[in-house]
Order: sequence, then C-alpha cells, then structure tokens
Amino acid sequence: MGSSVAVYGGLVGALLLCVLLILCVGVLAYRRRCRHLHGDITDSSSALTAAFHPGNYKPPRQDNPHLLHPSMPPDLTATAGTGGTVRGPLYALQQSGLDSPHKIPMTTSPLLDPVSLPVSVPTLKIKVYNSSTMSSLELPPGDADIMSLKALGSMGSVGTGGTLGGRELAQHGHTLPREPGHSTSATLGCLGGRLTIPNTGVSLLVPPGTIPQGKFYEMYLIINKWEKTTLPSEGSQTVLSPVVSCGPSGMVLGRPVVLTLPHCAMLHTPDWSLTLKGQTHQGAWEEVLTVGEESLSTPCYLQLEESNCHVLVEQLGTYGLVGQSAPPHPACKRLQLALFAPRAPCLSLDYSLRVYCIQDTPHALKEVLEVERSLGGVLLEEPKPLLFKDSYHNLRLSIHDIPHTHWRSKLLAKYQEIPFYHIWSGSQRPLHCTFSLERGSLAVSQLTCKICVRQVEGEGQIFQLHTDIQETLPPHSPLPSGGTCLPSSQVGSYAFRLPASIRQKICASLDAPSSRGCDWRMLARSLGFDRYLNYFATKPSPTGVLLDLWEACHQGDADLVSLATALEEMGKSEVLVVMTTDGDC
Repeated sequence: MGSSVAVYGGLVGALLLCVLLILCVGVLAYRRRCRHLHGDITDSSSALTAAFHPGNYKPPRQDNPHLLHPSMPPDLTATAGTGGTVRGPLYALQQSGLDSPHKIPMTTSPLLDPVSLPVSVPTLKIKVYNSSTMSSLELPPGDADIMSLKALGSMGSVGTGGTLGGRELAQHGHTLPREPGHSTSATLGCLGGRLTIPNTGVSLLVPPGTIPQGKFYEMYLIINKWEKTTLPSEGSQTVLSPVVSCGPSGMVLGRPVVLTLPHCAMLHTPDWSLTLKGQTHQGAWEEVLTVGEESLSTPCYLQLEESNCHVLVEQLGTYGLVGQSAPPHPACKRLQLALFAPRAPCLSLDYSLRVYCIQDTPHALKEVLEVERSLGGVLLEEPKPLLFKDSYHNLRLSIHDIPHTHWRSKLLAKYQEIPFYHIWSGSQRPLHCTFSLERGSLAVSQLTCKICVRQVEGEGQIFQLHTDIQETLPPHSPLPSGGTCLPSSQVGSYAFRLPASIRQKICASLDAPSSRGCDWRMLARSLGFDRYLNYFATKPSPTGVLLDLWEACHQGDADLVSLATALEEMGKSEVLVVMTTDGDC
C-alpha cells in the first residue's frame, strides 16, 4: 500500500512539472514575439523620422529630446512645409493623395526632400484634375515653376517661391468662380499674349518677356459678380469700374502687364480724386495708388482715358477703381437708363415696364441684358445716358400720359425714387424701378406713355413709348455682334500690332538718355503718357513699357499711325524707315 502511494505521488509531481515547463515555454515564446513586433515598429518609425504614424503607433522614448513629446498624440492634421521649405513636384504629388479618408501626414523627413533626389530623375508628368477642367503639364527635373492655374489652385504658389503649407493653402488654394461671358483664360509663354472678355471692355495685355523663357502659365481674367466680391466705397467714394481678378496670383512677372478697365467717371472737368484699390489674399481692400499722388514707391501706373483706364501692374490680383469729388466742385458719373418690357405676345391683363439705372460701362449693360433674358424681358429702345451728380439728391422716376380709357397704373404715388447713396456708391446690384400697368381687356394691344427719369435738381431723360404689346419685334441689341468683337485670347505675336523687330529698334534708339531730350521721355509726352515719368524711369527699358501701354490703349485701332507721327515729330527718321519697310503704317 505504501509503495502504491509513492508511485501515484511521483506521477502527479511529474505531471505538474510538465505543466509548469509548458507554461514557461509558452510565456517565453509570447514575450519573444511581442519584443520582435515592437522592435519593427520602432525601427520603421526612426527610419522615416516619424514621417508615418501607423494606427498602433509607439510613443517615443522620454530620453530623446528630438522626437515628439511623449504625452502628445500624433497630429494627424499637420501639414508639411511649415518651416518655410519650398516643396517640389514629387511632394505635390504626395500631397494630392491626402484627400482620401485614410490620410498619412507628411513631415520634413530628409527622405522626402526634393533636394536629396538624384539628378537622373526622369521627367515627371503631373496631371491635376478638378470638377470642370483638366490639365496635364510636363515638368522637367528640378523645375517646379511650369504649372497651370489648376496646379496653382491646388498646390499653392510653389512655382513662385511660396511655401506650400496648410495655412497658405487655405488662403490661396481656392478656385475662383468662372462664368461664361465673364471670364477667359489662355496658356501663355515668353512671347506673351492678350486676354479679352468680349463685350465688357476688360482686357489683360501680357507683353513679351513677362514670362521667363521655357515656362508656361495658364493665365486668367475674371469679372467678379456683385454677389461674389463687393468693392467697398468709404464715405463719399463711388465704385467706377467692375471688380476684376487676374492671375495666377503670386506669379513673378518679368515686366509689368497692362490691365484695362472701363469706368464711368465724367472726366471733362478735374473734379475727381481717383484711387485704384486692390484686394489682399485675406480679402481686405487697400489703396494701391491715388492718381496725382504717385511716388517712387508706387507699385503701378494708371493711364486715364475718357471711358477706360489702363493700369500697369507688377503683381496679379483683384483690382477696382473708386473715386470721390475733389472740392469745391461736385463730380459727375455717367449712367445708363435701360427700358425693358415682357416679351410679346402678352397673354395677361397685367403689363410691367422696368427701368434700370446702371453704370455707363459695357459690362454693366451686358449683365442687365443677361438678367432680363432670364426673366423673359426685351429692351424696347437704345439705353439713354444720364449724368448723375454728387449732390445727395435722389433719382426720381414717373410715368405720364397713359391712355386711361384702356390702361390703369397700379402705382399709388405720383413717382418712385431710388436713394442717392444706392446709386452713388456703385456697390449695389443693378437698380431698377417697375411700373405695373393693367389693361381693360385682352383686345387692347396699343400702349403709349411717357416715362421721365431725372435726378432731383439735376439732369434727366424721357422715354417716349409707343408699342404694340402683341407684336413680336426684333429686340434691340446695343452690344456688338460676336463677329465684330475682339477674340477672347490672342497668343504670341498675334496679340500685338507692333512687330518685334520694329519694337527692338525703337527701344534701342530711345532707351538711352539724349542731351537734346529726344529719347523715351519725348515719346511719352507725344503719346500722352507723361503724367508720372519717374515710373518709367525705374524700368530697364522705359521705351518698352511705353510701347506696352500704347498697345493696350490702341488694341482696337492700332494702325501705327499715331506712333509713326510721334516718331516723326522726334526726328527719328531711321526708325521710320524700318517701320515703312517692316510694318504697314
């Protein structure tokens, strides 16, 4: 019996010992496996200098001051470039993938720095897509300056020396709205070109040499809608031109470009104080220059004409012209009055006449025509001009001589008024008054009446209306037809009236100062560009900038006659010979 107990005891002890050994082996194997996994994570994280943070990210050691703070979770929203480093095309491609739901933040890891890329990297083909357009550009190695508008919009100002950071992407990375008839764009290179928005009077001249050799930019020109961008008028200031954006913003220009804006200031008398305003990237407006108060620090030059202004700018952006009266005389701005009615035939007893009061610029009239076209209205006769004075008096509209036997006016008062400030500020949407009429029966089709529009104690106009509301007449079209207006974009030498060979010879002859004064300064006086000569004197080729301005001022009638006459008065016979042989004066 005693021997049996000893045997059973030995078996139980051996069994327990086997269980303990199995448990020890399992624990050792588990710990070894866990140590191997942690080692892999630590090694990969240090290899990429914390460039990638996996889901089971292991916090850095406390004794390493160069790694992330141990108590800080990884920042999944941080973007690269906050240290002011300019990133190349490869970085831009990596950033474009961050829009997926599984974002992997990039850091300033030296493995991703474009400077460390080998010289033998092949040419990259970057494709940038958005909801409406597609661009595909070839980028040579190490050359990130050639990019399209879409690339600039999505990657920031990489090609212009800007920093590609999250903060700057928020400021510059938005896409400006483009609407048919209010915008245009073209890809331009070192030969330059011209962008024109048809039937608006707005254009952008990009002279040769503005863009460096071998580089191309998709440049754009946009008239901002009233509800999109409003140019504020302070105090007694009035907005005199449409608000126009040209870009890409932040682009480095080799020479000034010429932005042409229509305006509605009455310039026959010197009663205006005119200011060009520009919009910053933060959306604030600031004064760029005041006409007549230029200095050597003024960044641009403004040439005034009767209905247009041409601005030599060295930075692309958003601009608009404002003005106010220069005491003691009040200034006047030019307005247009446009009368609209429903399209015939009229099947209702109700009938309405709408009178618009708009600025006397092609763009303002084009915008009203588009609005009325959507409402089913037609222009009854040519718009009438009206001079609106800075006198704080309202605009009064009234209807007279209605045949009361067949028609009745629903207007309870004798007249309607548009407040002075709504018109003078120029920052309101197109203003109008409606005269609602009612005819006695559907058989009545003839309407005769008189509509008077005048500023209280100022000038006015009268519409003499005699129309058949059932007869379909061809609508008035005050805008030129599509075949007579300038094309929306002209690229290279086709955009310029002056051949490059003649241009070079004129610059070579007039750039150097002359003791007799027969140089670029006399050319500026002959062409009427001598209001502030110091601006041109600071340019490497003053004559070249003068010729750029001449091209912009004569884009519709540049027959070289005015330029040839100015050179003849200066006694530059050798240049005239070249113009006669190479040009067509």
